[in-house]
Amino acid sequence: MKDLTSDKKGLHKLDLPDADITYDSNFFSAEEASKYFMWIQKGTDWKLEPIKIFGRVYQQPRLTALYGIEVKTYSYSGITMNPKPFNTILEEIRIKVEKVSKTSFNTVLLNLYRDGNDSNGWHSDDEEELGQNPSIASVSLGAERYFQLKHKKDVSKRFKICLESGSLLVMKGPTQHYWKHQIPKTKKVTSPRINLTFRNIK
Repeated sequence: MKDLTSDKKGLHKLDLPDADITYDSNFFSAEEASKYFMWIQKGTDWKLEPIKIFGRVYQQPRLTALYGIEVKTYSYSGITMNPKPFNTILEEIRIKVEKVSKTSFNTVLLNLYRDGNDSNGWHSDDEEELGQNPSIASVSLGAERYFQLKHKKDVSKRFKICLESGSLLVMKGPTQHYWKHQIPKTKKVTSPRINLTFRNIK
């Protein structure tokens, strides 16, 4: 699996076929990332939701929360979530993400990975509510975790990138049609990570 690393400043495109993925390892400073992590971890009503995989129901291996602007519900893996209104902190982050990504978002799905035992399995963000060629902007806070990608048609194409605290990863265009991604389990991580995935529900 190829390791995608870069020390470039600002949002820049990753060299991946059939994809439009950009990454900024220092979107927020270490101080900003630490403050946002603390505020969001303490101020969020986290839920442990059951998910359905191949007809079987499991507890999600992470905690989640949903916030939105005039959004009724969001559904994935057998879960239907009802959003709460954006609070001041999430709105502040949303505005900054929109400015850099040049994309409007009306929803954010928050994930709390308590340690390396929490994960997110292989999937594409291709739910009907997201429309054609959806844009997903992902802010990482806290522990560093590897983000793995694999091509749906060419199994030889597999990549990974370490998502640093304060980083921003943006997926656009055909990415969800050709690629799956995951956050795998790891015994090396013992501290929590918060992931904010901004999206636009139609």
